[in-house]
Amino acid sequence: MRSPGGNPTTAATTTTIRGPRASKVAAAVAGPPPQLTPARRKGAAAATAAVREWLVVKADGRSQHEEVGKQPIMRRTGLQPRDLRVLDPLLSYPSTILGRERAIVINLEHVKAIITSSEVLISNAMDPLIEPLVQDLRARLTLSERSPEQGSPKLMMDLPRSGSTKVLPFEFRALEVCLESACKSLEWETSALEKEAYPALDELTTKVSTLNLENVRQLKSRLVAITGRVQKVRDDVEHLLDDDIHMAAMYLTEKLLHREAGGLSSRFDLDKDPIKLCEERDEDEHDDDDKDWTDGDNESLSGFKPNIHELEMLLEAYFVQTDGILNKLSTLREYVDDTEDYINIMLDDKQNQLLQMGIVLTTATLVATTGIIVTGFLSINVHIPLYNSPYIKFWETVIGLTVVGIILYIIVHIWYKKSGLLQ
Repeated sequence: MRSPGGNPTTAATTTTIRGPRASKVAAAVAGPPPQLTPARRKGAAAATAAVREWLVVKADGRSQHEEVGKQPIMRRTGLQPRDLRVLDPLLSYPSTILGRERAIVINLEHVKAIITSSEVLISNAMDPLIEPLVQDLRARLTLSERSPEQGSPKLMMDLPRSGSTKVLPFEFRALEVCLESACKSLEWETSALEKEAYPALDELTTKVSTLNLENVRQLKSRLVAITGRVQKVRDDVEHLLDDDIHMAAMYLTEKLLHREAGGLSSRFDLDKDPIKLCEERDEDEHDDDDKDWTDGDNESLSGFKPNIHELEMLLEAYFVQTDGILNKLSTLREYVDDTEDYINIMLDDKQNQLLQMGIVLTTATLVATTGIIVTGFLSINVHIPLYNSPYIKFWETVIGLTVVGIILYIIVHIWYKKSGLLQ
């Protein structure tokens, strides 16, 4: 082929490769895949672990599953990393209710959630015990009335002391559902334990056996564990009731409205990343790393004093419920202790009977041994002048010794009873 100028040129040809050979050629051209260094692998694993699935329930009752990382959650709720560690399923934190500036952190039994003024984020959405909680929350939010002035959902709660009804904000409705779910779980476990414990204890008093003792031991271990959990929940609720500042920090809706009105200074700027603000705070206050986060909440709440009577009545209701569960467990514990005392008394009585039987057998053995010794002495096959006496006869002597032994045993037995050694 020639160019227009007459000079020969080399034509560019394109070859198309099809079939299995194409993939091999493409792999050869692309080269081997890049290898991740251990540091990159560790960083990728940490990033994957930081992303967790959350069940988000909105204020209108809608719910959806979202995969969110730690930093977006902190930006979304204004929480610190140590607050999120309370909800970490890999860490065993005790029951805790924390009131923060823009969120409430709840870790009660199976309930691990973050409550804001407009949504609830549940971390352990795959737990089977969470499904009833979500259904109850949806039902309450769906059936809640809407305020004609604000258009926001609300729930009417009866106040038994004042005899009136009071509108609860969203965060308190969600908090009530979480507390109710935790209390229901503890009450259900307590009832199940009572149904198993009382028959087992009654059977143990009827028949003391290794199997019955093992069953009671397992029930007692469960009783101790449930009592500790109920006591922790009760102490948390009591601690909230005693701390007015902490309860005031849980009024998220009122704080948000007050902040929008310009009356409440916030530690977090809603337009800034809270991660950077936390880093700046750590650099400025490096020597105060152990200072409680609630101190900052107290500072931001200056001038904000809501009426905490609503929250007090809500918490008092569940305080009374947990206290009632604790009383049931205390009653069961007393029944277990009474049963143990009764079993110990029975065992002591059996031991006393065995000791008395040992005394009786020892006395009988002593008397019988005396007769055996005399009889054996007379049965010696050695002729001595004593055996030639016409006044000593073998069988008469044996019978006489037996009668004397029986009489001696009866006398000793009567003496034992008079002295109190035998009953």
